[in-house]
Amino acid sequence: MSAPAMTRRLLLEAPERVADGAGGFSEVWVARGHVWTAVETRGAGREVDQAARLQLKITMRAVPQGAAARPDAAMRFRDGARLYRIEAVHEGEPLGRTLVCFAVEEVGR
Repeated sequence: MSAPAMTRRLLLEAPERVADGAGGFSEVWVARGHVWTAVETRGAGREVDQAARLQLKITMRAVPQGAAARPDAAMRFRDGARLYRIEAVHEGEPLGRTLVCFAVEEVGR
């Protein structure tokens, strides 16, 4: 099996809580770095809460467990103004050279 062509550069972002000065917090998105990816659509989008959600399979080079640049389900990818919320991450093949992220496009945010 050949490796996917990783020709799309996406920005990986992670949520971070910031104190609001009144005893609460707000959430901001912090860049974790750019990654080269292969992006494929999964099926034909579905209607959820009046917003079409495009399902994606995003493949990238593997990153070690615990590294700040390893994606998880709390993170998202950014492609310009488009946002892809990560739902799950797993190793892409038995040798562990790639990671596969299943994501959905956030629409209307």
